[in-house]
Amino acid sequence: MQRPLTEIRLMAISQDERTFFVQLGARIAELRKSADITQVQLAEFLGVSQQTVNAYEAGSRRMAISALPPLARLLGVSVEELIGEPARPGKRGPTPMWQQKIERLSRLPKTQQKVVMEMLDGLLAQQGR
Repeated sequence: MQRPLTEIRLMAISQDERTFFVQLGARIAELRKSADITQVQLAEFLGVSQQTVNAYEAGSRRMAISALPPLARLLGVSVEELIGEPARPGKRGPTPMWQQKIERLSRLPKTQQKVVMEMLDGLLAQQGR
């Protein structure tokens, strides 16, 4: 037998969870801005409204866990970094230098990324001769 809607209670969010989502939202906002991505662009990427992205960044709305991996890739960070966890121990050594640079490049504004890409394209074209 199904209970009437008036009897269904929403699960309360703990203070720790609230703090987590506020901090997650702040990290998302910071990374989004440093990547020169607007809330509207991020909303389109996630398939949500700009108001929803705003609520995520304010920490007033929970984000689906399934959205974290693609969001982390878009923002050029690991899921661990996105959620504020330290890198997992047991990695097989330091991140290669070229990968570190690519990660740093992904955080540049789009106009600067374009300049770097043009330089790389030119160098690679010279190698192909």
